Amino acid sequence: MAGFEEIPSVEVNRPLRRRCRINASSPHVLTSSKGLLDPPIALAGRECYKREVVGKILIPEIKSLIDARNFGALRELFAESPPVDVAEVILDMPEDEQVIIFRVLPHALAADVFEYLDLDAQQKLLRAMAHEQVVGILNEMSPDDRTALLEELPSAAARQLIKLLTPEERRIAQALLGYPEGSVGRLMTPDFIAVREDWSVQEVLDYVREHGQDSETLNVIYVVDERGKLIDDLRMREFLLKPLAHKVSDLMEKTFVTLNVHDSQEDALSIFRKYDRTALPVVDSAGVLVGIVTIDDMLDVAEEEATEDIQKFGGLEALDEPYMRISLWRMVRKRAGWLVILFLGEMLTATAMANYQDEIAKAVVLALFLPLIISSGGNSGSQASTLIIRAMALGEVTLRDWWRVASREIRAGLSLGIILGVIGAARVALWSVVGDRYMHRQLYGPHWPLVALTVGLALIGVVLWGSLSGSMLPFILRRVGADPATSSAPFVATLVDVTGLIIYFSIALLIMRGAML
Repeated sequence: MAGFEEIPSVEVNRPLRRRCRINASSPHVLTSSKGLLDPPIALAGRECYKREVVGKILIPEIKSLIDARNFGALRELFAESPPVDVAEVILDMPEDEQVIIFRVLPHALAADVFEYLDLDAQQKLLRAMAHEQVVGILNEMSPDDRTALLEELPSAAARQLIKLLTPEERRIAQALLGYPEGSVGRLMTPDFIAVREDWSVQEVLDYVREHGQDSETLNVIYVVDERGKLIDDLRMREFLLKPLAHKVSDLMEKTFVTLNVHDSQEDALSIFRKYDRTALPVVDSAGVLVGIVTIDDMLDVAEEEATEDIQKFGGLEALDEPYMRISLWRMVRKRAGWLVILFLGEMLTATAMANYQDEIAKAVVLALFLPLIISSGGNSGSQASTLIIRAMALGEVTLRDWWRVASREIRAGLSLGIILGVIGAARVALWSVVGDRYMHRQLYGPHWPLVALTVGLALIGVVLWGSLSGSMLPFILRRVGADPATSSAPFVATLVDVTGLIIYFSIALLIMRGAML
């Protein structure tokens, strides 16, 4: 696009905004996630695959229409297709043909399709499109999706694109970008339906027919006073089921939930989960309704949050970008930090073993069971840590519950330790008896009963300690203001490795002193 060649390609963390959906009334009709009045049903993997195959079949036909310059037929081909399907097909086309397709699409459909493309594809199209195409798409995009695009671009490029907006759209874009990054204000859209409490049901329905076309959702109608302050929200079904002469005030219960523009997106996600809503109103500090946040935006936040936590569970910093887009050096930097910390932690294991090298020299058999003992403690700690971190994320456990959790994990760890201890001791005994009787050799020496007892008791102690420490680490991190997800499985395993080694050899010294040690 003339004047926009200087927009650089940047690496971003915005997820692909495409969702497989089918219409609830017909299992074979695809629909986008825009329509929230009838909740869409997610396609099964087989249906998504089927749709992808159909798209690939259409590509030769699309190419032939482009080669023949039959743009009217091309427009008709896409006119009745859901935007998400068009986006899927366009992503498989060369860049020059993508531009041609966008040129023949109606402005509204082009903007909807553009919203379902990932940011890399959006940037390439912006650079390749004609000036008037960019202007049309940017002004037709929904404000929240446009904000997601602008906030990921370099500031100079974002300012350049904002200048192309109409005065009204520019005002909206600048207002949304003015809110803190990661806040609800960056997610919300000002496209909603607001009515007054003295209106009749008939007036509300007439107003919806006239102004509802651009609303993000018609699921909920918001009631405001003369100053724009939110006083209630009502589901559309309330208006559809009541007589036309009823007043809005007759339907109001004034029991509504709101978000503040400065709330974090993670807090908003928790509220959506708690109240099971498809949309929530956003108010400013004075209670004035300034926008709404819909469930499709919350799904993106949930995906980002889950991805970040999963990456932390693996013992690395959150990448903040898709794996295939992040540069090699940035990925190494994010992985190296925790690897170095874990490596230094494991060095303590070597230090601990050095203190027991005399005992190991006298009873080499003890070294045979080191991997067994240490891994069991690490596994139990990782299990406990994962359970508690997830329970915290779901609000099932709070800081006040630490003692209840500790008491449960002590009992659980003791039970699990006894199970593993019995298996470990039985294994030592069985191998010793079989070796002595059938192989005519003592695999674990003449004092194998002491070895079996040591292994059994060490497993009980290490598994108990692993469960307790793994469950308490998230509480400690939450108490000091850190993210509990950072007490990941590798971190817990490293901690339990060092302490488990001490537990094992302490029990061995206690039991085997005078016999083998």
